[in-house]
Amino acid sequence: MDTQQMNLALVAVLQEWDPFQIGGELYEPEIADTVVAIRDIDNQQELAKKIKSIYEFAFDAPVIMEKCLDVAKKLLIIKNDASCSI
Repeated sequence: MDTQQMNLALVAVLQEWDPFQIGGELYEPEIADTVVAIRDIDNQQELAKKIKSIYEFAFDAPVIMEKCLDVAKKLLIIKNDASCSI
């Protein structure tokens, strides 16, 4: 999986997540920030905290940490699968 394919897979997971139930296509800035963050973060807890802060800052509403951990796990699996195949 090349970088473009990885990014598309990451975006698909984040669009499907839809933490505020407003439609996955309405999170473009938050998804972009999360995709950038995942480049530098390999730890599930750390990534979940970053995702939580990105979405809470943007929407001024709480996000459940367990949901952030679930999505962080999915994102890291994609990232690790991509790096293994390069």
